[in-house]
Amino acid sequence: MYGCQQNRVRSSSDLIPVLEYICRIANNLTNCGIYLARQTFFKETRIVGKFDLEKSLKQQENYQALYSQCSQQTLRSVAESFKSFKELRKCFFNGEIDKHPKLPTYREKGGLAVATYPKQSLRLKDNHVRVPLGKTAKSQLGKKEFFLPFPSNLEFKQIKELRILPRNKEFYLEWVYETPEVKKTVNSEEALGIDPGIDNWLTCVATLGESFIIDGRKVKSLNQNYNRRVSSLKEGKPQGYWNFELSKITEKRNRQIRDAVNKAARMVINYCLDKNIGTIVFGWNQGQRQGINIGKKNNQNFVQIPTAKLKARIQQLAEEHGLEFVETEESYTSKASFLDRDLLPTFGEKPERWQPSGKRVTRGCYQDSKGRIVNADAQAAANILRKVEIQLGLVLAKVNRAALTLPSRLYIWHSKRKSGATRFLTRCEATS
Repeated sequence: MYGCQQNRVRSSSDLIPVLEYICRIANNLTNCGIYLARQTFFKETRIVGKFDLEKSLKQQENYQALYSQCSQQTLRSVAESFKSFKELRKCFFNGEIDKHPKLPTYREKGGLAVATYPKQSLRLKDNHVRVPLGKTAKSQLGKKEFFLPFPSNLEFKQIKELRILPRNKEFYLEWVYETPEVKKTVNSEEALGIDPGIDNWLTCVATLGESFIIDGRKVKSLNQNYNRRVSSLKEGKPQGYWNFELSKITEKRNRQIRDAVNKAARMVINYCLDKNIGTIVFGWNQGQRQGINIGKKNNQNFVQIPTAKLKARIQQLAEEHGLEFVETEESYTSKASFLDRDLLPTFGEKPERWQPSGKRVTRGCYQDSKGRIVNADAQAAANILRKVEIQLGLVLAKVNRAALTLPSRLYIWHSKRKSGATRFLTRCEATS
């Protein structure tokens, strides 16, 4: 298992010119590798191997400007992108994906790219990490090495590599480290069903007969404010216009979103650990955010809220803590009535005369055939559990009307808890 930690480099730091030089050379070297790989594909109809690019470009000026191992990692990432193209191309011709993949294209000329240094090239000295430069860097920068502050909460022996990330005119140091394997004994017979949304970002129902909602309205508000500000700054400007102010607000928005993703994922994992739940069932339809047409306003909210990143983060944390993560398609889970045990067909396989027993009476309320009102998203999350009930051997006897009527609402950034929130929220706030 590997984890990573990012530390932002202050804009006033003396390191900025050095980091900018390294990332600009890495960008140039990446374009050289892409050119060679594309020409190999066009002329020889083959994909370059892992070591082909570094063998061919070893004497190139950009290769020699960086430290050798950094140059190797840069070109190997190019080779990996072409290998991915090859595999996607196979999937397309086998009918596994709909769209034909495109060859990796060139990066922007004069731009900045990620520079990676493996552990072998790094040395720790007085709580600072020594990072070497290439042969030609000394004449241009007047130095052959530079030093970066090492985070006090990490151990150097666990570090696997260092990545220098340029993003929105700022630089981040990303430390990739090995994490110890966590062996947690949990009950695999208990499961948590998750229905993703917008205002209700995650609606969760457990086989224990409990339910809660992680509120997403603050995340939606952040996106709306960001889009409004971007629209104002770009008004009357040519297409592709970008400036320092746009970079600044974009980076701030991205940091807030990453924080929200991490906190929401930690809430789910901590709940499962506290309640001894061993399985997480996440409702997800592949490509559901591509090509949607639910109105301009709803399209913006639905696409820009990073639920896919949240799903990936929950899956990552689940694997780290010994929990099973199951992804299932969620077709008709919002229409079918859980209390009436309606048939749940797969998308495209709905019987001709299939009709749900209940219906939505308002945006958040669902009424079953007997007139009972439950939370619409909670009953959808319960139906997601039904999708895999037989496959996983789940028992849903405790999931009743009480669990679906008044789920607790949890807030990511609120210090106060609403009534009914369980003790795991306090733990989430302390550990996120």
